[in-house]
Amino acid sequence: MKKIFLSVLAFITVMYSFAQIDSTALNNVFGKKGSVQGNVYKISYPRSDLKVKVGDFAVAPGLALGSWVGIIKMGNESMMMGDLVLLDSEVPKVIKKLVEENLDITAIHNHLINETPTIKYIHFHGSGDAVQLAEKIKSVLAVTATPITTPAAQTQPKSIDWSKVTAILGTTGKQNGMLLQYAFPRNEKLTESGMEMPPSMGMATSINFQMDGNRAAITGDFVLLADEVNPVIKALTENGISPTAIHSHMLHDEPRLFMMHFWAVGEPEKLATGLKAALDKTNSKK
Repeated sequence: MKKIFLSVLAFITVMYSFAQIDSTALNNVFGKKGSVQGNVYKISYPRSDLKVKVGDFAVAPGLALGSWVGIIKMGNESMMMGDLVLLDSEVPKVIKKLVEENLDITAIHNHLINETPTIKYIHFHGSGDAVQLAEKIKSVLAVTATPITTPAAQTQPKSIDWSKVTAILGTTGKQNGMLLQYAFPRNEKLTESGMEMPPSMGMATSINFQMDGNRAAITGDFVLLADEVNPVIKALTENGISPTAIHSHMLHDEPRLFMMHFWAVGEPEKLATGLKAALDKTNSKK
């Protein structure tokens, strides 16, 4: 029995090692350090070059303007997914380059409404060697004005008391200066093209708060099954939160998922109450 256990343990260790992604090689391609969680490598490129407003609210890059790339390794194959934040004038160039690099476009749409300048989001997909995929999407980023290097550290604003918001949502989230960010995974097994996708590959409901004085803006996207879409719309609108887009991000997902983006500005605790009511209409881990 002991020999069997050791054999199984050795097999698991080998398979785990086989699935590990070479983050050093990917960091070298991207020119900065990404994060690794399990077998997922992820790197973000905030559009800090853009000055975007919704009404009189200045949108921080971390609130809604973060291009990102996720690469997951399963065995000797890797899959890449992500989201590019673009000015309208950049969209045609990016589409052309994605096609040239043989990367799939899975969605083109808005996340916000009434923003200036107008922003579009392109979701992409690729499979193959992880380093080659990274080189391809790096060449796509190069046709945009996206800042490639890590921005210089900025003076952090005074600490914000999010305790009432976190009490309502039932978890602390991630605090980053004026931002409070959440990711709520779903309970189902989610796959794309037959490969199981962890929450870090854009499979978790994302909720972001940004403080400005005594008010906050919220945005993000709910990851929903079809039958959850309208109950979530009802919960959001009843609480003064506007759904801004409903669409897919993937082409071969199972079960079929719909992403609902939203926006509101107001008292943080009131916004959190509305978001909690919407979350309660979903099969999410809270």
